[in-house]
Amino acid sequence: CQQICCCHLFELLGPEGFELIEKLLQNRSLILERSLTYPNDNRFQTLQEQCKKFIGENIKPNYGCQVTIQSEQERLLMKQYRREEKRNARKEKQASEDGEVSGEGLMCFDPKELRMQRELALLNARSMPVLGRQRDVDFEKIHYPHVYDSRAEAMKTSAFIGGAKVFLPEAVQRENNKMYEEVKIPHSEPMPIGIEEKIVYIKDLDEIGQLAFKGMKRLNRIQSIVFETAYNTNENMLICAPTGAGKTNIAMLTVLHEIRQHVQHGVIKKDEFKIVYVAPMKALAAEMTNYFSKRLEPLGITVKELTGDMQLSKGEILRTQMLVTTPEKWDVVTRKSVGDVALSQLVKLLILDEVHLLHEDRGPVLESIVARTLRQVESTQSMIRILGLSATLPNYLDVATFLHVNPCIGLFYFDGRFRPVPLGQTFIGIKTTNKVQQLNHMDEVCYENVLKQIMAGHQVMVFVHARNATVRTAMGLREKAKNNGHICHFLSPQGSDYGQAEKQVQRSRNKQLRELFPDGFSIHHAGMLRQDRSLVENLFSNGHIKVLVCTATLAWGVNLPAHAVVIKGTQIYAAKRGSFVDLGILDVMQIFGRAGRPQFDKFGEGIIITTHDKLSHYLTLLTQQNPIESQFLESLADNLNAEIALGTVTNVEEAVKWISYTYLYVRMRANPLVYGISHKAYQMDPGLEKHREQLVIEVSRKLDKARMIRFEERTGFFSSTDLGRTASHYYIKYNTIETFNELFDAHKTDGDILAIVSKAEEFEQIKVREEEIEELDTLLNDFCELPAPGGVENNYGKINILLQTYISRGEMDSFSLISDSAYVAQNAARIVRALFEIALRKRWPAMTYRLLNLSKVIDKRLWGWVSPLRQFSVLPPSVLSKLEEKNLTIDKMKDMRKDEIGHMLHHVKIGLKVKQCVHQIPSIIMEATIQPITRTVLRVRLNIAPDFTWNDQVHGTVGEPWWIWVEDPTNDHIYHSEYFIIQKKQVMTKEPQLLVFTIPIFEPLPSQYYIRAVSDRWLGAEAVCIINFQHLILPERHPPHTELLDLQPLPVTALGHREYEVLYKFTHFNPIQTQIFHTLYHTDCNVLLGAPTGSGKTVAAELAIFRVFNKYPTSKAVYIAPLKALVRERIEDWKVRIEEKLGKKVVELTGDVTPDMRAIAQADLIVTTPEKWDGVSRSWQNRSYVQKVSILIIDEIHLLGDERGPVLEVIVSRTNFISSHTEKPVRVVGLSTALANARDLADWLNINQMGLFNFRPSVRPVPLEVHIQGFPGQHYCPRMASMNKPAFQAIRSHSPAKPVLIFVSSRRQTRLTALDLIAFLATEDDPKQWLKMDEREMNDIIVTVRDSNLKLTLAFGIGMHHAGLHERDRKTVEELFVNCKIQVLIATSTLAWGVNFPAHLVIVKGTEYYDGKTRRYVDYPITDVLQMMGRAGRPQFDDQGKAVILVHDIKKDFYKKFLYEPFPVESSLLEVLADHLNAEIAAGTITSKQDAMDYITWTYFFRRLIMNPTYYNLDDVSHDTMNKYLSSLVEKSLFDLECSYCIEIGEDNRSIEPLTYGRIASYYYLKHPTIGMFKDQLKPESNIEELLLILTVSADIFLISTYKKNKNSAIEQFASQQNLISILWH
Repeated sequence: CQQICCCHLFELLGPEGFELIEKLLQNRSLILERSLTYPNDNRFQTLQEQCKKFIGENIKPNYGCQVTIQSEQERLLMKQYRREEKRNARKEKQASEDGEVSGEGLMCFDPKELRMQRELALLNARSMPVLGRQRDVDFEKIHYPHVYDSRAEAMKTSAFIGGAKVFLPEAVQRENNKMYEEVKIPHSEPMPIGIEEKIVYIKDLDEIGQLAFKGMKRLNRIQSIVFETAYNTNENMLICAPTGAGKTNIAMLTVLHEIRQHVQHGVIKKDEFKIVYVAPMKALAAEMTNYFSKRLEPLGITVKELTGDMQLSKGEILRTQMLVTTPEKWDVVTRKSVGDVALSQLVKLLILDEVHLLHEDRGPVLESIVARTLRQVESTQSMIRILGLSATLPNYLDVATFLHVNPCIGLFYFDGRFRPVPLGQTFIGIKTTNKVQQLNHMDEVCYENVLKQIMAGHQVMVFVHARNATVRTAMGLREKAKNNGHICHFLSPQGSDYGQAEKQVQRSRNKQLRELFPDGFSIHHAGMLRQDRSLVENLFSNGHIKVLVCTATLAWGVNLPAHAVVIKGTQIYAAKRGSFVDLGILDVMQIFGRAGRPQFDKFGEGIIITTHDKLSHYLTLLTQQNPIESQFLESLADNLNAEIALGTVTNVEEAVKWISYTYLYVRMRANPLVYGISHKAYQMDPGLEKHREQLVIEVSRKLDKARMIRFEERTGFFSSTDLGRTASHYYIKYNTIETFNELFDAHKTDGDILAIVSKAEEFEQIKVREEEIEELDTLLNDFCELPAPGGVENNYGKINILLQTYISRGEMDSFSLISDSAYVAQNAARIVRALFEIALRKRWPAMTYRLLNLSKVIDKRLWGWVSPLRQFSVLPPSVLSKLEEKNLTIDKMKDMRKDEIGHMLHHVKIGLKVKQCVHQIPSIIMEATIQPITRTVLRVRLNIAPDFTWNDQVHGTVGEPWWIWVEDPTNDHIYHSEYFIIQKKQVMTKEPQLLVFTIPIFEPLPSQYYIRAVSDRWLGAEAVCIINFQHLILPERHPPHTELLDLQPLPVTALGHREYEVLYKFTHFNPIQTQIFHTLYHTDCNVLLGAPTGSGKTVAAELAIFRVFNKYPTSKAVYIAPLKALVRERIEDWKVRIEEKLGKKVVELTGDVTPDMRAIAQADLIVTTPEKWDGVSRSWQNRSYVQKVSILIIDEIHLLGDERGPVLEVIVSRTNFISSHTEKPVRVVGLSTALANARDLADWLNINQMGLFNFRPSVRPVPLEVHIQGFPGQHYCPRMASMNKPAFQAIRSHSPAKPVLIFVSSRRQTRLTALDLIAFLATEDDPKQWLKMDEREMNDIIVTVRDSNLKLTLAFGIGMHHAGLHERDRKTVEELFVNCKIQVLIATSTLAWGVNFPAHLVIVKGTEYYDGKTRRYVDYPITDVLQMMGRAGRPQFDDQGKAVILVHDIKKDFYKKFLYEPFPVESSLLEVLADHLNAEIAAGTITSKQDAMDYITWTYFFRRLIMNPTYYNLDDVSHDTMNKYLSSLVEKSLFDLECSYCIEIGEDNRSIEPLTYGRIASYYYLKHPTIGMFKDQLKPESNIEELLLILTVSADIFLISTYKKNKNSAIEQFASQQNLISILWH
């Protein structure tokens, strides 16, 4: 009954109500009694009050309270009461069904009678014996169903006083003599099997279970008890059981449960889940990886180890279903939102082994992992099951609360009685304090105990705590046995296989092993070779070795049991602490876990020999009497910084909430005094809100002071800094960062850096010991290449010496130095990497270079000045030394032949090997071209070609990572840096890689910048490319902007036409429209209007069109918009306003819609795209309607600089050409965003000063406030994911209730962003706050939506908009957003151009998109970003718009500059000049080379060539140079056309004739290489297959990427090339 009650309450109140449930259950009887003594009608109300009151009272400490005694009769009485109550409830229900009204209510029996019975019971209880049966002091102890805790039972007995047991178990034997005190605890009897226990047989499991447990007959007792919960439910679980009880198989059960959930139609969906197993040590992780791999292999599940030793590539992690890792590694993986976001979201099961580590130094890591996981479960509403495995620990309930385990279902506690082999424990405390005597006595006692076991015919393992101590102890024991004449007992039985074993031992290279084996002794430690260790393990399990002396690694790494284990001495050297510490309880338990062999022994024996003062310490530990506490406070700063860097904690409130998920919080409430909280403070603040807030604020101030975060105390907001992120990713402690802040600057030498690293807090435990000084001195003289400040006497000097010795590959004798050295090397590599990243972020070039090299020096254990060929293990040391003597550098050897190298080394054969290695060192060739964009910004195009031979053994199979940065040597500053990978494929095919980036430049011009590329992994692999500014000509300065005049707004009546006036909803034109009205509406001069997005340029176009309608009713107006979507938007608008209301014919002319000639001839207004109009106007002589055009309006004319820009150039040039021939002027009106070089554009468009209006970007109808945030991270997708939380916060702070537009780069991103935003909403009080309509109405709309993701997001007020949606879905979303029914719309970037939806806040989430042609992420044109920002601010509603731009941090400066300064427009005609010349030749406008030269002078390209010559690779602008440049341009283009059979050059080498192929290319709008290829490849007999092949390799069909990202656009592209088929037919 109690269990059911507990479960119901847990479901109702959740883990937070844990304490309340405990109080309720403890006080059940009181609550019931009080409720019975009150009249019926207000019974429940009173019951509630009583509960509150009682629980309130109970906050008092439990000692000295009133004692309630419940006798047996009383219990029966309660039972009777409950039965009566149920009976009455049934009666009442019947009565109400029968229509009767029961007057009395629930109770039909008399409370008075009950009270009398109770008093009688109390009187009877007086005469009962007091200690006859258990009493409940203060309250009933809650009994949890799966807790088998004999100690808890003992606590109820009288002998239990004040929380400590007065005596040890009854049968304890004590012996006390001069030498030692011995306490012997005999083995306990196993727990009798309960009635309900059923052993689970493997044959009864389903197929998956049988496959995984192949070779096993059944599960053991513990596994069978937990089977139901582990294998068939999703509950979180905590299992406390003795070592060796088979906890690994319990983990296996939960793994199988998870796998079974992802089986569909008999197939395991492997990409849907990940399982993470966190093991405390690398040795254990390796063992677990082997175990799970073997078991899960039949199911096809991949298990991989992910630890400091075993790194996995991203691909390997994705292909793995189960990861076995250490707490620190998993913490680091989940700390980085980079690359592993998807990983941590796929985790469905987290198994934490050895949870009792919580009270050790590494406990905080476990706490932060669990807290992060639990918060992820709550924020994403995803299911992650947590399984905690631990040894027996006293306060298991606290740990269960921390892991969110329901104690009635998921908590299993098994005490020592459940050990597979019961364990007898002997504790021996040596009394003497003299160190030498102590050692002798320990050896003496150890020998006695070993001999006793050997005489009884058992094998013994002796555990010591240093590698050299294994040999010493083994030799000592053997010596004693020989001296005392007992050696005969130790000898191995001479069985048949003994001879074989002897041979194997004699083959070993280990001298001690060979010596000890014949006498039945052996040793085992991590310093031995793997094969020797395996040999010893086999010999011991086969019984050939009687006594094995080993270190604790054996207990952890290998499951090798013995009947008896002896722990000799409990002092162990900890490199982390730098001193001798007590052997941890964990290790003792693990070692004792090896005692007793399950198949052979009835019981096992564990003997621990320690000093007398530590005897009681180990006694209490091993009889578990101390609750485990949290160590989280010590590392609160580091863990808080990690959460802030990850973005999961952004303010004090969230940090306080985060602490409530830790074990620290559970223990602070259970035991406040330990954590410095007074009893009074706890009473005032039982939830510890204030205390937690205080903790957070203190730590935040510290972090802010160290510049790891920015903490704004007024608002309580945190923001992460580069330094904080680096510290989090590289696991650097707060104190170390403080040291760096103090000591680290841009001008340190290598020696200084090593000295700084030596002072890191990570090494603070390493101490100098007397006995090491001499050896350290030797190491300092022999191996240290750099000075070691501090010398051998100081800790940091010792660390420096050890690090340099490690790099120099020096040998050490002292065991403590070897272990210190390994610890130092491991941590130093990480710290130097962190320093490298700090220097890179601070933009110090020399320092960055030095640190990157130093980190490789530590990784490779080679100094920077040795030959880089030392990185190849295939070359013998003698050869390498000769290379260094002869001073043969890599570059020299690249130019030498192999036999030359061989002769120089006096070793001819080695020449080939050396030559191969030389060519395998990664090297690259860089070429840079620079293009000035403005006088202060340069665009660099860097071509990187790999120049080495790939070898999988040497380079792996993925790629070689490089760092690249641009440095200014005079100012010692880095202007740009990035990380890139040269893929294996690129090296094999020698395919170059192109990087494009911008850098600032200052006047006076520096002489040069360097581009430096340095390999991330290889010493001696680097390249430098010099950017020279000698011939750089900066573009002209830009003319000033047009000032916005302070004019009276013009009313629409100024149009003078009633039918025009009614077209507008407003009464007055805005300031910009007012200023340009006269020029557009009353003159015919060409106009260029540059004004920011959203300033009403469409109305300007309409004014110019109305002028044509008024003055030239028979002629036509052409409006050119760059995108089909824009054309469609104009058509939808003008079909209504101009066609229906004004009666003028409007026609759409695009690739999708081609009306017949008659319709076009009758049209008054043609709306078209640049390509279509170019194609139409090419044959203008034959098309009369082209000649009837009197106005050409080009919208977004700043797209001239885009890849489609040349088409606009050609249209305008041709229009001017046509009007000069027909002598009918065509008016050109260009509309664009604010431009930098508007004057050039105006000159080219024949616009005088009167027609040029170029307003500054700030002149917007609604002012715009822009925020730019940079995000680190090399990879695109994780970087996008890390932007979601900031985007959510931007909405909350800038536009909590007004419409928001979020622009992303792809359809996938719309979905991912929406789902993340929903996850953040789920943690809010009102998750549907963005839905601005009735939910029922929205549900009706959702029913009509096709897209499943959209159905989900719309319910939360978030819309998605991209080309992949069905037309009707898109329309639905648009209408909902425009009418403010949903608050947020996430759209792909095309929407910025296509549809005019202004919003209050615009978020541009990332400024790159995936380009299928180049197969990489490239930046949006700046015009696109401006267009997106332009959507912010709604003229009718907002007095201010807001734009938040989230960019890659290295591009932040670039955007800062160009979002406020207009961007100059350059021409892109050069790349496609030949095609456009061909069109003019086919049309007959160009007939000679001179015509071609003249044609170029008409273009915008020619204008810019004069203004910004370096951009187009022209060195100077003298007349001759220009002529030469243009002539060679024309020659090259004509030559290309001739090669493609498009034209023929006359014999005079001047005249040009078009050919049929050229005409076809022009008519069908094809590139000339395509036509040339068709001519070569087409045969009269070509079949369909060949025709398709020819079609797909043509230059006009884009590189259709194999990547999924741009699949749809590639298909659209393909569809648009259908006309190629008609050409083939031609």
